[in-house]
Amino acid sequence: MRAALIARQFDVQGRLVTVEPYGSGNVNDTYLAIFRTTFSEQRFIVQRIRKAVFPQPEVIMQNMRVLTDHCHAKLEAEADRSDRIWQLPKIIQTKAGEDWVTDAQGDLWRAISQIASANAFDRVQNPEHAYEVGIVLGHFHRMVSDLPPERLGYALPGFHVTPGYLAKMDAALATPEGQERLEASLETKRAVRFVEARRERCQVLQQALERGDLTLRTTHGDPKVGNIMVDEATGRGTCIVDLDTVQPGLVHYDIGDATRSACNPAGEDAAELASVIFDLDLFTTIYRGYQSHAQDFLSQADHRHLFDCIHLIPLELGIRFLADHLAGDVYFKVRYPGHNLRRALVQFKLAESIETREAAIRKVLGER
Repeated sequence: MRAALIARQFDVQGRLVTVEPYGSGNVNDTYLAIFRTTFSEQRFIVQRIRKAVFPQPEVIMQNMRVLTDHCHAKLEAEADRSDRIWQLPKIIQTKAGEDWVTDAQGDLWRAISQIASANAFDRVQNPEHAYEVGIVLGHFHRMVSDLPPERLGYALPGFHVTPGYLAKMDAALATPEGQERLEASLETKRAVRFVEARRERCQVLQQALERGDLTLRTTHGDPKVGNIMVDEATGRGTCIVDLDTVQPGLVHYDIGDATRSACNPAGEDAAELASVIFDLDLFTTIYRGYQSHAQDFLSQADHRHLFDCIHLIPLELGIRFLADHLAGDVYFKVRYPGHNLRRALVQFKLAESIETREAAIRKVLGER
């Protein structure tokens, strides 16, 4: 097994016991490697970063090195004043002292420490969990608020630039294959009409950035509920993982993605679209947790665009799923034909639910 051969190249004591698939990510291949000596055991994560998805995988690791060096130093400096033990994965170097291994196909493999005695959940479990999701993201944003985004490269150029995804959907629709998939399904036609009715709203955050109302910062890029680790002993959030998409961006995209994943109790693969709603109580709890750490660095202009990001991110993700469906499922992993279309419909239903709750959401955000 290739993952086992790769795992042996990292600087870990002991002999390899096993390498097993781990997690449920939609993009990268992830494994849990276990090494043992006669008196100890070490578990760590081995991941393949696909060059087909990330054209410059080296940038991911360079960003991860900058980020973890910055955050580990701050976590240590603040440890005695903290209400919990905060963590962040550490890069495990190869036996040659490198941060990654490149295979014959050009894919990059890395090893990172496992956050022990902690779990992540694909859906919010209860209000306490929702509060911790907000706290962890707020803490992360505070930790990186003084990390200049200029020190980071773009691991995914165009990531979370919604008009760019809209252009990809248009390009997929313009192909014979895209037209064939469009005509094959009434649901696909309905999804395209949904996007067309909201085309102008896709520009709102990018236009605010271009006007100078919003500024680029260091962002996580994918702070969904499944990337928030919760301590088994205390029930408190301890870490945010999956740092592949760390790069310069708008913190609004992070806030929108966290609320998108946390405030839909039915989940991304909801069996019934009627079950997909934006839970206002969960949102209120998450936002309160986020504000407890992040209130000092958000500007008035940032606050003015918070509803925009909460609405835009499910719409954007739905567009990405729809574009991939039209293109033949070339980006996201799928489990069955039409999986990406189903994912798109769930996100569009969530965006619609947000629209119906706009006044209530703005009230929670403190708008008058």
